[in-house]
Amino acid sequence: MSRYIIADEAIQDLQDISDYFLKNNLEAGEQFIQAFSARCRQLVRFPNLGRSYAHLRPNLLGLSLRGFIILYVVSNHDDVTGIEILRVVNGRRDLETIFDE
Repeated sequence: MSRYIIADEAIQDLQDISDYFLKNNLEAGEQFIQAFSARCRQLVRFPNLGRSYAHLRPNLLGLSLRGFIILYVVSNHDDVTGIEILRVVNGRRDLETIFDE
């Protein structure tokens, strides 16, 4: 059975995104969270769907979502494929600095 987990940094990213939408457009925020959840389920089914960002970190993949990029890695333990969501960042952000921190 495949699954996904969300790293602490990605949880903080999602909280920041939610805070932004809470102040500006609650409905858009709800739609974003629903789309994020659907995208995660999609990644579980098709783990290599994303674009490679290996130049930032080995095995790093990313999938766009409404102007953001879901950055993740695929793991295999005991024949179970898992997805770890590492970050959810604005697509305009300088991605090199994210993993230098």
